[in-house]
Amino acid sequence: MKAKSIKGKTTAEIKSALTESMADGFHPTLAIVFLSVSQDRKGISQLLDEAGIAVFGSSTNGEFIDEDIETKSVAILLLDMKKEHFRIYADEFKSNNYQETAKSITQKAKKEFEQLAFLIATSNAATDGEEILLGFRKTIGEEVNAFGGAAGDDYAFEETWVFTNEWESNNGMVCIALDESKVKVSGIATCGWKAMGTEKIVTKSEGNHVFTIDNEPALDITTKYGGLENISPDNKDLLIEIAANFPLQLQRENGDPVMRPPLVVDWTDRSFFTSGTVPQGSKIRFSLPPDWDVMEKVVKGVQQLKQDEMPEADAVVVFSCAGRILSFGPMMNAEIEGVKNVWKVPMVGMFSNAELGRMAGGNLEMHNLTTCCIALKEK
Repeated sequence: MKAKSIKGKTTAEIKSALTESMADGFHPTLAIVFLSVSQDRKGISQLLDEAGIAVFGSSTNGEFIDEDIETKSVAILLLDMKKEHFRIYADEFKSNNYQETAKSITQKAKKEFEQLAFLIATSNAATDGEEILLGFRKTIGEEVNAFGGAAGDDYAFEETWVFTNEWESNNGMVCIALDESKVKVSGIATCGWKAMGTEKIVTKSEGNHVFTIDNEPALDITTKYGGLENISPDNKDLLIEIAANFPLQLQRENGDPVMRPPLVVDWTDRSFFTSGTVPQGSKIRFSLPPDWDVMEKVVKGVQQLKQDEMPEADAVVVFSCAGRILSFGPMMNAEIEGVKNVWKVPMVGMFSNAELGRMAGGNLEMHNLTTCCIALKEK
């Protein structure tokens, strides 16, 4: 499989880059599209559709094809994967029934391929990623090979989008189902955030809606540990500050803790929604702002993936949490460059509201403050 990465600030620039990429006879069949909500999603999709290219798309909080991070732009990975090796599925979440939507998609995919792997993108910040994954596991099995992320909107936390050819949704999911007997898919999720303080108990929660921790309103106890002030709906930077630096660390019996930062606040009772389920009675710890060694851990994890599972790759896709770039700023380029240099193949990446994948020794989870790196190779 041949792959090429292109980027641009306008639809016209993408059109020119697409034409240039195909000048040597390259005929892509699949485009992984990451773009700002300020870009013309429908125009980009139409451009690719007219070229006979299937679209897997998500809005972002920033995008990249190499170590140079862009904003308000479009980044695309073009693949000439054989059409019989993949399918794209998309659906709306009806009445917030995330699990049933995921089950419906996976049941359709099972009819096409015996061995399945998935790339997934979801929209709506209040979406419960754990329920989506539960739908995948119930249909495919606990060892389902799936990776992805939650769409962003340039940190507005208002409206996110996923899209494919002639379809888009601000409350749905799009996924690529891959025939794993023909396309090898390997990935790893790595975080590295350190915990602080003692364990706390989630005393009231429903799914991804956390009401109280140690019988205190979830927002109050979280901001108290973070030493934050001006805790009001008027503070537009509050959620970004908490999500980037003071997420909940949900303790697991196996593998590393899973990050659960607040993404949406209910000010009526000072509760909040996270990207994935936080079971009532579960144990959490709060987080310290990250050190530079967090980035080194990500690169080492990807190097280990190459050594253990994926010595060669045709292309790489990265879902990296938007909170990471808020914490690291320009230094984030070093992590992206380190990942790019592992295989030195075309790459596309986005800064997401949540990430989906497996940490070393852990289960398939919806993460935050995590980098999820996926390598693809057509057999």
